[in-house]
Amino acid sequence: MNDGSANQSSATRVWIPIGAALFLIALTVSAWVVPQLRLLHLLQAFIYVVIVILARRNSVWGFGAGVTIGVVWNSLNLFVTHLMEAGAVAFWFLVHTGQVRRPETMMVTLGGIGHFVLIIACLAALFDQTTEDKKWWKFVGGGAWTLVYFILIIAVARPR
Repeated sequence: MNDGSANQSSATRVWIPIGAALFLIALTVSAWVVPQLRLLHLLQAFIYVVIVILARRNSVWGFGAGVTIGVVWNSLNLFVTHLMEAGAVAFWFLVHTGQVRRPETMMVTLGGIGHFVLIIACLAALFDQTTEDKKWWKFVGGGAWTLVYFILIIAVARPR
């Protein structure tokens, strides 16, 4: 299962789990605040657990999954729903007033930060690979499987 060098980079050992953990915290808080999101967020959490497991094995499939889910999720929340900006505004309101408004929206911003860390760490780990054997196909494949799963869980578990 080891697709690259025997030595794992700090991106794989430290930063990929940190990025995934930030997003998992955001999912957990959002699910706690908005009960209708619990099933969706539980199913989505599996993506990040698998990414960390695959990254620990230095698998290009995991790096592709990490980059793809991060780019897709951040793009949706930056350019379509604008919830990352709304979360930043809510966080700024918290800093200035000490009052929490819309904690689930603040978690979108935390999740986006986690994804930025995950994207950079997965790309760093990918480019740290010593083997070129089908690397790009595995990277694209990991991203494609992640997208298929993400679309399926949204179709099945999104709040109605």
